[in-house]
Amino acid sequence: MKGLTRAVLIQTGLRLLDEVGLDGLSVRRLATELGVQSPALYWHVKTKQDLLDGIANEIILRAGMGPPEPGEEWPDWLRRRSRAYRKSLLATRDGARVVSSAARSDETTRRFEAELAAMVERGFTPLLAFRTIMTLSSYITGHVLQEQQIPAGPGAAGWAKAQAELFEHGLEVILAGTRSRLTAAP
Repeated sequence: MKGLTRAVLIQTGLRLLDEVGLDGLSVRRLATELGVQSPALYWHVKTKQDLLDGIANEIILRAGMGPPEPGEEWPDWLRRRSRAYRKSLLATRDGARVVSSAARSDETTRRFEAELAAMVERGFTPLLAFRTIMTLSSYITGHVLQEQQIPAGPGAAGWAKAQAELFEHGLEVILAGTRSRLTAAP
C-alpha cells in the first residue's frame, strides 16, 4: 500500500484502540483495517509491542511534555503537566495500560531530560528532580488505570467526578511532600 508509514500505523492503531481496546488490537486487525496483509506492516512495526510503544509515545507526546514555560513556578508547571498527562491517558481507551508497559522513544527521553534540567535550575537536586517526576508519572498512570476500569452505566458520572477529586488531592499531597523535601535539602 502506497503511503504506508509508521505514523499512519500508529494513528490507525490509536483509532482501533479506541474502538476495540487493548485486548482486541492486533497487528492482523490493523492490517485488515488498512487493507493490506500483515507482512506489509513489518517494515514499520516489528511486533505488536513495537506498535504499542509507538502508540504510547504518541499518547505521552500529546500531553505536551517538556520544561516549564518562562516564569512558570515549578508547582504550577507540575500541576499543569500532571493534569495534561492524565487527560491524555484518559483520552485513549486503555491508555494507561498501553503506556505502563511501553518503551520510551528518543523524543520522549529528550523531553524528560529537559524537564529534569529545568527542575535542577529551579533548585532541585538531580535525584529529587528524578524522583519527583517518576513519582508523579507512576501516580498518574496508576490512578488512570483505576479510572479506566470504571464500568459505564448508572453512577459512572458521579464516580468519575469523585476520581477527579481524588486525583487532585493526591497531586497536592505529592507536591506538598516535594516542597518539603526541596526546602529540607542541604
